[in-house]
Amino acid sequence: MKQTIAQLKKAGRVPDVNEIIPYTRTLGLESFEDEGGLVTVLRRRETNIGNTVFRAVHGGAIGALLEHAAIMQLFAETPAAVVPKTVNVSIDYLRQARDTDTFARGVVIRQGRRIANVRVEAWQDDPTKPVAAAHAHFRLA
Repeated sequence: MKQTIAQLKKAGRVPDVNEIIPYTRTLGLESFEDEGGLVTVLRRRETNIGNTVFRAVHGGAIGALLEHAAIMQLFAETPAAVVPKTVNVSIDYLRQARDTDTFARGVVIRQGRRIANVRVEAWQDDPTKPVAAAHAHFRLA
C-alpha cells in the first residue's frame, strides 16, 4: 500500500488515495479539489447515524472525517509519501451534524522535519458554520 500511495502522490492524484484505504470505503469518505484546495467529504450513510431520534451523524464518524482530512491535507501540501502517524487529535464538537453530507478542509499550520500540526474544520451547508473542528499533530516518516 505504501508504494501505491507514493505513486498516486507523485502522479498528482491525492484524492485517489481514498480508494485504497479500507475504512474510507466503509465510512464513505471521499476527497476532491476545488478553488480553495482539498476538501474531504463524509457522505450521508445510514450506518453513520449515531442518534436515530434526531438523525444526527455519530461523533466517531465526524472524528474520523476530521483526522482523515488532516492526513489528506498533509499528503497534498507536504512531500510525505506515506501515512503519517497520529500523535494526538483534539476535537471540538460545535453543533449537531445532521443526516447529510459533511465536508472538511484542513490547513497545515506548521510542518517541521518530524512533526506536522494541522487544523481542520467540518461543515455541512455553510462553511462559516462549522459542526466540528480539530487540531492534530502527526509524526512524519
